[in-house]
Amino acid sequence: MSTIDWIVLFGTLFAIVAYGVWRTRNSRDLNDYLRGGNEMKWFTVGVSVMATQASAITFLSAPGLGYESGLRFVQFYFGLPLALVIISAFIIPIYYRLKVYTAYEYLESRFDLKTRLLAAFLFLVQRGLAAGLTIFAPAIILSTILGWNLQLTNLFVGLLVIVYTVSGGSKAVSITQKLQMGIILLGMTLAFVLLIIKIQDFTDLSTAFEIAGSAGRMQILDFNFDLNERYTVWSGLTGGLFLALSYFGTDQSQVQRYLTGKNIRESRLGLMFNAILKIPMQLFILLTGVLVFIFYLYVKPPMFFNQVALEGLNETKYKAELTQLEERFDANYEELQQSRIAYETAIRQENLRQKSLGREVFLKRLDEDKAIRSEVKDLLVKADPKFKVKDTNYVFLNFVMDFLPIGVVGLIIALIFSAAMSSTSSELNALATTTMVDFYNRLFQRESTEKQRLFMSKLFTVMWGFVAISFALVANLFDNLIEMVNVLGSLFYGTILGIFLVAFFIKKVKASAIFPAALIGEGAVLLIHFGNIYQWPFFRDLNIEYLWYNLIGCGLVVGIALLLQSMKTEKA
Repeated sequence: MSTIDWIVLFGTLFAIVAYGVWRTRNSRDLNDYLRGGNEMKWFTVGVSVMATQASAITFLSAPGLGYESGLRFVQFYFGLPLALVIISAFIIPIYYRLKVYTAYEYLESRFDLKTRLLAAFLFLVQRGLAAGLTIFAPAIILSTILGWNLQLTNLFVGLLVIVYTVSGGSKAVSITQKLQMGIILLGMTLAFVLLIIKIQDFTDLSTAFEIAGSAGRMQILDFNFDLNERYTVWSGLTGGLFLALSYFGTDQSQVQRYLTGKNIRESRLGLMFNAILKIPMQLFILLTGVLVFIFYLYVKPPMFFNQVALEGLNETKYKAELTQLEERFDANYEELQQSRIAYETAIRQENLRQKSLGREVFLKRLDEDKAIRSEVKDLLVKADPKFKVKDTNYVFLNFVMDFLPIGVVGLIIALIFSAAMSSTSSELNALATTTMVDFYNRLFQRESTEKQRLFMSKLFTVMWGFVAISFALVANLFDNLIEMVNVLGSLFYGTILGIFLVAFFIKKVKASAIFPAALIGEGAVLLIHFGNIYQWPFFRDLNIEYLWYNLIGCGLVVGIALLLQSMKTEKA
């Protein structure tokens, strides 16, 4: 990067930290520290909720998904608006009426202490791991592309977040997230506009999008009802709905964001802000990836976007095979260019016969391109069986580093760091709050003073910050990052949501029924997941995609709880 890019990057990051520390320097009590003094207006709440969900993984991985498979991933979010309406109507009033610090406090008054602690424990496990992942994900990509030390990058991001989160608590998180989201939206908009300009140097946009559509990159809706299909309208409306209900309704990292609102109305408006804007924002990010795909139809792309891994393969005994693949890739790219030109000409001339023939030849060349890339991945795995082959996480940053102007590069890197900091700070704040309120204060120090509780909250923030950094230092990258985060959440969210749905809506179910139901439901989800991974007998044939875990976990908890309660009622 240039000197200007470095100035833009570090100037932006340190300005965010300094701003957060300065604005929240007067946090004096626990309500101020954990709930922001309940002073936030709807826009701050809405931006904070959005920034918590939109981690760096979103801006690294989603454009790669758009590049690789188009816009279909947006279906994952189809259940989100409905989930936010349900939460606004039924759940927010309960939290405000009880004046809780965490969502799990409610479970003790509804059921008992062990149910509260179980839900809080499940949250701490999955969110503690996710916090490390939100640090690790951008760090490994940036360290690979920019040549930075991975461990130092992890430490840098983690320590920056700890500084202002410890200093100002929930208020610092919410205030800094407005600035971070501004940087994120500015950076992504600049990248999008520059891509449009660059593509128009080669062709008109209508032709470009028709070509992308022929390659399957413009399809949004898939009505295929198949449990083996990861992203469909049905998986988004069902599995996505249950995931969003659990995430926004019961995950403390999100609950804490809207509990900072001045009143119920401000919190509801903040969630409706997300209900309206989340799908368009995600579609915009995926479309940016599609534009990168179009751009690389006119400008030769790398054969493998993780260039460092490819260079390392040159130092192994597989160098000769790699050279052959490079020759095939170069030859196919030349043929791809010829087929693309012929197809473009047929589109402009509106010659249906030539258009159909041109499309067929063009798609064959794309299939060959995909096959060559797959062989490269196989070669990398042969050289190192532990190598993780998914390189779409590197697509967007490769384009940024190679083709965007000085200054914009630094802003995009700052965007990625800002996204990592915004989501991680929310997670650390929520982890510290849950540890403080649901475990420490409830089990050990109920008579502690306000000053002692404030000190312990800050100490727990530091503790979870170093837990996240530690996990980031030992984590390994696998598969697509944005999917990995959602898989991790789906392993636990269904169970937690099932507990809360019973608590909110099925009053006849008591603690003696819900606790074993939750244990059975969680065990079943974990069994299905790991049975799929390790191909255990029976489970190898299920092949259920992760979005359905949310529905399965929730359904099992509710169903088993009702069954157990009815059995107890009959005995009585």
